[in-house]
Amino acid sequence: MTRVAAGRWEIAETDPEYPECLRDLQDPPHVLYGYGDPAMLGGGLAVIGSRKATPYGLACTRLFAGWAASRAITVVSGAAIGCDLASHRTALDAGGPTVAVLPCGADQDYPLRAADTLAAVRTRGAVVSEAPWGSPPARWTFVRRNRIIAALSRVVLVVEAGLPSGTFTTADHALDIGRDVLAVPGSIFAPECRGSNRLIRQGAALVTDVTELAEAFGRETLPLVCPLMSSDRVLSAIRADPARPDDLAHDLGIDIVDVVRSISLLELQGRVARYGDGRYGPIQA
Repeated sequence: MTRVAAGRWEIAETDPEYPECLRDLQDPPHVLYGYGDPAMLGGGLAVIGSRKATPYGLACTRLFAGWAASRAITVVSGAAIGCDLASHRTALDAGGPTVAVLPCGADQDYPLRAADTLAAVRTRGAVVSEAPWGSPPARWTFVRRNRIIAALSRVVLVVEAGLPSGTFTTADHALDIGRDVLAVPGSIFAPECRGSNRLIRQGAALVTDVTELAEAFGRETLPLVCPLMSSDRVLSAIRADPARPDDLAHDLGIDIVDVVRSISLLELQGRVARYGDGRYGPIQA
């Protein structure tokens, strides 16, 4: 591995530090460029979904990414607006590891609206790309990027996808190299869910709960809790003092997964909202 200026590093395919998981690809990156901690590269959970995410898709993203982050499983995604960006933010809020794979140089803020999140990921996670420093995104680089997301993950989870959807290329790459592909089912009446529902019809494992995701990772299932009781406690706490999920879990003595599940439910009910600084609180008029 070669370290360059301003916290950047480069890992060539011939380096001993090169992530072994990338060698599963037929055409692995010859060089991986990145910021952050390269030890996070491999064995993660890819959480991918629609750029035009619905409240349902975002709630599912926060639920499953929150579970992974609380178990120190790296959340991998592409930093796109919508489900991807929500997965990174959820992992950061929970104090967990996360990796963003970009279709441009790892030093570029793309999309621009993800700049603040990418800055945090570069410090507390890793931002990587096979594109040299300063490279802009191009149409073909998005598809190439998706194979890296698949390779860096042990499980690929599609939380929401319409038709057509770039998530299919990530799923295809994942299946080609022996990764598990899971999908969250959605309403048959929602066009935003047609892609994920089709993936399930084509053989992707259906996942509806964190216990099923835990099984995919070979982890013990989580103890059952009363979601209403948990949600009431979370709602009372953030009404009094808006807070981030990890702070709520610590203050209330509740598992971070249960906190994220409760917040997702409360968001769907229109009772709480995520503020710009990452805290959750009552919906502001």
